[in-house]
Amino acid sequence: MHHIEPYYNWLKYYDSSSDLLSPFHGKEYNYELYTDTIYGYYIDPAWDAIGSETLYIKILFADYENGYAVIEMIGEWNDTLHNDIMHFKRNIIEHMMLQGLNKFILIGENILNFHGSDDCYYEEWFEEVEEGWIVAVNFREFVTEEWQNFNIDYYINFGGQFDHMNWRTQKPQDFCARIDAAVTKRIGL
Repeated sequence: MHHIEPYYNWLKYYDSSSDLLSPFHGKEYNYELYTDTIYGYYIDPAWDAIGSETLYIKILFADYENGYAVIEMIGEWNDTLHNDIMHFKRNIIEHMMLQGLNKFILIGENILNFHGSDDCYYEEWFEEVEEGWIVAVNFREFVTEEWQNFNIDYYINFGGQFDHMNWRTQKPQDFCARIDAAVTKRIGL
């Protein structure tokens, strides 16, 4: 797992440690020292902790003018044992929403498993984005199937074209606009 790095080609457009409005503003990274682990496996030092033992993230892009945030994730999303959605919502999402962000794109290629609980935090997040939305891109099929078992599909847009997107070849602004257009078409706005 230590070889899986967050996507770094968008650093020329956005760096969460340099963003005054980011929950990770001022964080200094030691790329020589591996300290964080998921189930005993070290992860790359560029990933950011959210307060969970099993789920880490990297804010790849934030556009305060248009309300977009792109967040890459790694690990096991475990609401059953660690209430990961609570940590993610309270420690990261709420901070970002206070800065005016209301359109969240979650990149899930490195989410290896999901264990659900109830959907209260998802419902709360969905209601608080008001004119915005939450989209999950490239999550594994067995993860999204579990989401459906816990009714998370009521709150997060996923599936269809969001399952196999080649987002790395795009500039972040173009990717966000593409997702926005797809969501608008999907929900019929």
